[in-house]
Amino acid sequence: MSSAADAQPPPFRHCPGCNRRLSAAGAEPVCPTCGAPVGPPLAGETLDLSETLIAPDVSEVATGGFGSTASEAPAADSPPVAAAPDAEFDEHLGEELHVYRFEHLLGRGGMGRVYLARHRDLLRRCALKVLHPRVGARDVDFVERFQQEGRASAGLSHPNLVVTHAIGQDRGFHFLEMEFVPGRTLARLLREEGTLPPAWATNLAAKIAEGLGHAHRRGIVHRDLKPENVLVTLSGAPKVADFGLAKRVRDERGRPVGAGGHVLAGTPHFMAPETFAGEPAAPAADVWALGVTYFLMLTGRLPFTGSTVAELRHNVQHAPLPNARELNPAVTLEMGSCLALLLDKSPANRPSDAVAANLLLNTIGGQLRDVGTLLKDAFAGHPEIRWMRCGETYRITIDLPGGRRQAVTVEPSDHATAERLLHISSVCCPARPDYFEAALRLNAEMAHGSLSVQELDPAAGHRPIPPEEQGETLGVPFFVMRNSYPRATVDPEEIRHSVFEVAARADAVELLLTGADVH
Repeated sequence: MSSAADAQPPPFRHCPGCNRRLSAAGAEPVCPTCGAPVGPPLAGETLDLSETLIAPDVSEVATGGFGSTASEAPAADSPPVAAAPDAEFDEHLGEELHVYRFEHLLGRGGMGRVYLARHRDLLRRCALKVLHPRVGARDVDFVERFQQEGRASAGLSHPNLVVTHAIGQDRGFHFLEMEFVPGRTLARLLREEGTLPPAWATNLAAKIAEGLGHAHRRGIVHRDLKPENVLVTLSGAPKVADFGLAKRVRDERGRPVGAGGHVLAGTPHFMAPETFAGEPAAPAADVWALGVTYFLMLTGRLPFTGSTVAELRHNVQHAPLPNARELNPAVTLEMGSCLALLLDKSPANRPSDAVAANLLLNTIGGQLRDVGTLLKDAFAGHPEIRWMRCGETYRITIDLPGGRRQAVTVEPSDHATAERLLHISSVCCPARPDYFEAALRLNAEMAHGSLSVQELDPAAGHRPIPPEEQGETLGVPFFVMRNSYPRATVDPEEIRHSVFEVAARADAVELLLTGADVH
């Protein structure tokens, strides 16, 4: 029989890089977010709960959330994270606040709650952030910044920023009404997708910079830009949230960290060298955080890490930037140069603000729309179209008349960026010699694309066998319907037309030759 001690939850610990409190067991536990070693167990009130986010309850909806993932479930393989019980808070708050009625709890933390709520008078749904009353008692500065940044961000209106509708106080609770954004955070996207295709990552970074630049033009600095504070809508558009809500930095024992006579605030993994030195927040520091986020999207890892805040600070200020192209060969030379500028140790050498960063990212490929975005635009309103991604390759499944179905592959070629093509292809059936003449006649009749013979590996999902591997891998010749477009100029209309045509022609060849519906 287990004892009462055995039933106790794991002790609270603190990750110095992510600046968050978590509950983790084991002799040498690591942070489930960044993989860095976490500090020793925290005793009593060593860590002020008003500055600490506890990992939230389950939800699939992204709304931002006090500087962390306050609206989504922890990863399935994450260690258990405990939320401090606060029945008194919930009982006092009730089911309504001011003109809002709560519909669903999206997330909770030491600083308060995030609710899906409905405005009683306007009948609109929103994400309502409610601060815990003890925040005001323990950190008046945070409440002041909460109000100031809420008022400032309420004046921002941009497609890549989460809209702030209202800020107020009722019954001792400070609240912030924000746009409700269905989707997921960029942090969750990276956990689920891993390393993003370079064109997609660059496009996301450029859009984040565009929204951030809108704030910089109006003198507003984010102070805590990171994937947890970027929401990705269902259509794939990024929206930056939580301006100015950076938490105070704690070391591995949960103690405040200071520099230049000031207590540092932010998330250490995304803090610029000059921020660690105690310089006030500036647009160039947001540019650095954008660079860290871009590096993470391209490589799947952080550029600088450390087991303590002191070690991380040293690496950020002095260690050379890792070569992203060595970590991911798909990263282009231009992207590597862009990272070097965004993550220059000297703020004077970086783009001065996100407006300049956006121009830089667009110059090296931000205007080159990633394939996923092109497909979403091409097949909006087509429920018969489904697709999945594997690396830079997309496999589309199309329902055809007569209950038949056809799979189409869309993937970029391996050429240099300026010469890259977008290949659209669909497997018909094994190539029969007695059909070669008819296939040539069919090619002459096709306005777009062609029917070709290609060696595929049926055991690997009909993966094309590169010429250098042919002979080594047992390939089977297949008829494949193909079409190609210049990657830099292809538009959604061309993709939609070509995918439907390639699918229909490939299915017709398969039906004529085999009478079956396999591919």
